Amino acid sequence: MQIQVNSDDNIAGREQLAQDVETAVTDILGRFSDRITRIEVHLSDTNAGKAGSADKRCLMEARPAGRQPVAVTHDAETLADAYSGAARKLRRALDSTLGRANDHKGADSIRKDGAAV
Repeated sequence: MQIQVNSDDNIAGREQLAQDVETAVTDILGRFSDRITRIEVHLSDTNAGKAGSADKRCLMEARPAGRQPVAVTHDAETLADAYSGAARKLRRALDSTLGRANDHKGADSIRKDGAAV
């Protein structure tokens, strides 16, 4: 699983930030590593350095092998809260998307003997 971190010009400390993001994403989404080819993380300051609450945004997109990309966003007061919140949202979305793809095969029918219950 490749992790690519992008940020706008208003985000400082890109090297350390990229390492922190990769660590958090790996911790939260590591169990999907065999089914995801790449995760793209886009960090931005929506107020461009001005004061304000919840002005840090993280857009996170996962690219599951052989499937359409799954993307989520999360706004928070700090970058750490933004990327960890986005990673948790993405985990739920991937649980739903990838879990649903596996559940329909071999599952019991809601009908018994061909008649509605």
